[in-house]
Amino acid sequence: MDKNNYAFIDSQNLNLSIRDLGWILDFRRFYRYLSDKYGVSKAFLFIGFVEGNSDLYASLQEAGFICIFKPTLKYKDGTTKGNCDAELVLQTMVEYKNYNKAIIVTGDGDFYCLAKYLIESEKLQVIIVPNKDKFSALLKFKICRPYLRFMNELKDKLEYKKKRPHKDETL
Repeated sequence: MDKNNYAFIDSQNLNLSIRDLGWILDFRRFYRYLSDKYGVSKAFLFIGFVEGNSDLYASLQEAGFICIFKPTLKYKDGTTKGNCDAELVLQTMVEYKNYNKAIIVTGDGDFYCLAKYLIESEKLQVIIVPNKDKFSALLKFKICRPYLRFMNELKDKLEYKKKRPHKDETL
């Protein structure tokens, strides 16, 4: 299997979609899955930077992801926004000559133009959609359909399972 493929992951879409399905993604397992199934040698994870989340970012990097951070904005209503769409598209094109095939992980239709370009350039391997029941109609267009893969059935393989302490209460 070709091992020179890069994954470009919309972390917000991935995380919210998986949680909407009622489970939490184990990012270590997910990285291994991308590597084993799709020959991914580099996985770029696009994520909004929130002060105080350094443990999360460190664990994602330890799992193998290259984190690309976007500054976030905190709104008066308490919500935080860190849309990374432009960064994902830009990084995919900056790395274009370095990978054989791209794996895009999102259900967001904002990436339709990127997917279409990669398909036409024969550089797209798959679009991994986190939730087959909730994703953009743009990605359902005929040109994208053969490339769609879904994570709904991967719960057993990729769900985060909290380690239970042993009887002596050690992990």
